[in-house]
Amino acid sequence: MIDAHAHFEFYKKEAPQVIEECRKELKAVVDSITEYRKTHVWKSWELLKPYFGFIFPTLGYHPNEARRGNWEKVKKVEDFIWEHKDEIVAVGEIGLDYHYAENEEQRKNQRAIFEHFIELAVELKLPVVIHAREAEKEAFEIVQRHGVKAYFHSFAGSPELAREIAENGHLVGINTGITFIPEVREAARVLEPEEILVETDSPYMSPFKGQRNKPCYVRVAIEEVAKLKGLEFEEVERITEKNAVEFFGLEV
Repeated sequence: MIDAHAHFEFYKKEAPQVIEECRKELKAVVDSITEYRKTHVWKSWELLKPYFGFIFPTLGYHPNEARRGNWEKVKKVEDFIWEHKDEIVAVGEIGLDYHYAENEEQRKNQRAIFEHFIELAVELKLPVVIHAREAEKEAFEIVQRHGVKAYFHSFAGSPELAREIAENGHLVGINTGITFIPEVREAARVLEPEEILVETDSPYMSPFKGQRNKPCYVRVAIEEVAKLKGLEFEEVERITEKNAVEFFGLEV
């Protein structure tokens, strides 16, 4: 199994323990190292670097940080991405989050910084990992304008948009929230296994009430997709693993 989107860095001191636990069950984890509040990309990078080879890093700038419009910080993260461009498998997560953007000024900041990092990804010839919340259609339109290959992680938009995204050659993230979020379930229902990646978004979106999510729980997303599509677990596991390897160019 491959977890296509997790955040080991958010476990802080417990990260090594959780990583070793997940090594026993997973082939790989794509960790979306993203600039967000006090979680700086350079600190996260140093924490996770000893585990590269099992962890495959992306680098990005979270939209909830982007709403602040701090271009000095943007430049620092951009420079860091250039420094590690040959070690990352995508730019992200980047995107739009209108749930937390309180006004049009913050949304404008998000849009400008989102496009800035998409342009960087195009220049680096890398795919992008998209965070879109209450702005899925707009994020998709921006991606289409720039012609970049995208993964819409933890998708919770309409099933119609999920189909449009997939039909345009992008992948849609089905996370462990499939057990309790109707929108995630509906997206999984209308998509084929070849059009999705499975993820946990750990430590968030736990399928087990009262427990923090872990990348090894990606099994739950695979199980639920298999049930919805009337397929064997092993078939969905094989297809989604292949999707992750091809999209991110993983050497596993």
